[in-house]
Amino acid sequence: MTDGDYDYLIKLLALGDSGVGKTTFLYRYTDNKFNPKFITTVGIDFREKRVVYTASNGTSTGKTFKVHLQLWDTAGQERFRSLTTAFFRDAMGFLLMFDLTSQQSFLNVRNWMSQLQANAYCENPDIVLVGNKADLADQREVQEKQAKELADKYGIPYFETSAATGSEVDMAVITLLDLVMKRMEQCVDKPPPEPANGNGAAKLSEGGPPSDRKCAC
Repeated sequence: MTDGDYDYLIKLLALGDSGVGKTTFLYRYTDNKFNPKFITTVGIDFREKRVVYTASNGTSTGKTFKVHLQLWDTAGQERFRSLTTAFFRDAMGFLLMFDLTSQQSFLNVRNWMSQLQANAYCENPDIVLVGNKADLADQREVQEKQAKELADKYGIPYFETSAATGSEVDMAVITLLDLVMKRMEQCVDKPPPEPANGNGAAKLSEGGPPSDRKCAC
């Protein structure tokens, strides 16, 4: 695929505490490489990847789309919070990450969920919960059962990944992309309900094309 040769531009955003492995996770996904050196993300950074997505539901079953993925990498530190949350509304899906070797990063998932519900494109955005550093089994502090129970509570998928080995990294991103694409298809197939007042219509038109996924929230 050449520049501009794609059907959809999809923006995904990784968020979570500092040090959970967001940067190395995204680097593993886009370049299939691992950098063991910890480099703190300052503000916002992003990586890109082109993929071919095959629809698996509705009338578009079997149809393929060329997708340009923008994967936004956010700083986890509190001092950057106002900057990073400004990007929440533009993202179409979220990789909410914690460190399997840090109980505190797992406990903070609830805080990140609150931030998402307050700042994302709607109160029920597409999210995949990711427990990273699964390769460090001897340092593990968060049990799989704990994480699955939390994911079930929020009604979102859960994956245990390792940026070091690449385990489940692709699957976590593909699952999120699938959620995003299915929501977009619903927006296209189902016209939005008539607004109760003029403000509703204006809000939808400001969002751009039918792929604005606020309509499916």
